Amino acid sequence: MKAAVLTDNCTLSVEERERPTPSDNEVLVQVKACGVCMTDYHMYHGTFPVSYPLIPGHESAGEIVAVGDAVSDVTVGDRVAINPSIPCNQCGQCINGKENLCENFTSIGGAADRIIDGAFAEYVSVPAGYIEPIGELAFEKAAFAEPLACCLHAIDQVGLNSGDTVVIIGAGPIGLLLVQSFRTNGAGTIIVSEPVDERRYLARDVGADFVVDPGETDLTETIDVLVERVDIAVEAVGLPETIETAQSLPSAGGTTLIFGVPPQDTTVEINPFDIYYDELELVGTFSLTPNSFVRAVTLLQRERIDPAALITDEYALEGLQDAFDQMEDKAGLKKVIYPSDSD
Repeated sequence: MKAAVLTDNCTLSVEERERPTPSDNEVLVQVKACGVCMTDYHMYHGTFPVSYPLIPGHESAGEIVAVGDAVSDVTVGDRVAINPSIPCNQCGQCINGKENLCENFTSIGGAADRIIDGAFAEYVSVPAGYIEPIGELAFEKAAFAEPLACCLHAIDQVGLNSGDTVVIIGAGPIGLLLVQSFRTNGAGTIIVSEPVDERRYLARDVGADFVVDPGETDLTETIDVLVERVDIAVEAVGLPETIETAQSLPSAGGTTLIFGVPPQDTTVEINPFDIYYDELELVGTFSLTPNSFVRAVTLLQRERIDPAALITDEYALEGLQDAFDQMEDKAGLKKVIYPSDSD
């Protein structure tokens, strides 16, 4: 089979690899679509350390072409989305329902202490318990199940109440998925801050009530005019300055959520008295849970969330390098790879 392999920092090649053979409890999936994530980009640049060589790719969907001897609840020909986050289901975190914080976490092509080859390949083996049937849902939409599940887990973290006012900083693919997710889960008013015109316009199209260009107007002053209070502020960029901005926005009793991935050595300033006196919360979110993945597939199937407008670039497997180059230039939004369409 063909696979896109990271062999060193900023070094990517499409190679012939042996097609995997599923073990007794695995299925073999022919990958029909795989989204390109910032995690893939950081792996490529070496800013997220991995052991080379590695096949990245963790936002995927495809068709089952073989099943292990112990697998009985799915069959060849089933169309599925792949949950790449594999917890041990035995440690204390897993037992307490926090599988995303598993002490022995494994990821198929994504972020974890243990990373195995992912889905930028024609075929990938997956534990049978980590696939979800998608019916007739288009593969490129089903590939959004993983990032959407991360968004749903984030909403679980902040305890959204119906009618809450939410401010989202950043309207990249994740920020735009968060807009739809908060809207579907009952947010009352959604405000998006984004300096790029096209992304700001799209945020409005997918459900934001108000959009703000932070380069043209003061975000805090604008929010004060638009709404009486902010219940939840979400940082979806990963920069110290935008994290500090987000932290300054919630009203008394409100919550700041850090979704964007900051550099590991980043620090920010906070005012602990404000947190004490106004009972503010600062919350992180990492990855997804099996429950949020199932819910994500359901929302995509029922078209409560439609990610089609987020896809701006589509490539065969050989185009992954072009996708990384576009991300370097901050061009477009979501890039989708179709490994089985490689020439």
